[in-house]
Amino acid sequence: MRHRVPYLSSDDNEAAIDMTPMLDVVFIMLIFFIVTTSFVKEAGVEINRPRAESTATQNQNSILIAITNSNEIWINQHQVDPRAVRRNVERLKAESPESGVIIQADTDSKTGLLVEVMDQVKLAGIENIAIATQKGRQ
Repeated sequence: MRHRVPYLSSDDNEAAIDMTPMLDVVFIMLIFFIVTTSFVKEAGVEINRPRAESTATQNQNSILIAITNSNEIWINQHQVDPRAVRRNVERLKAESPESGVIIQADTDSKTGLLVEVMDQVKLAGIENIAIATQKGRQ
């Protein structure tokens, strides 16, 4: 005599929902958002940039150097000694030879330190140097 189990039926397999197409769509959307996202490069510290009327947009492949109001120098989210600016810029230039440099100097930083950093960048072999500003009057 055959025993039949009442809670198992052959119709249970047919009632399952196939999630594969939905997962495919989710992964395609994820890839789309990753590819179309633009990442903003930051120097690693918050800078209060001076205002200027004659601002222009620079290349996004630029090397960013920040000078804080307490006269600290930051490159790639690391604090750098003024004497090490040239070495760091040379290393970053080797990774991307066509890069320029954008210096983000705080309005309260010393002008002498800005000139020293610009000098070190030129000694590293980069002629394309820009100073970051905000658009508008002071």
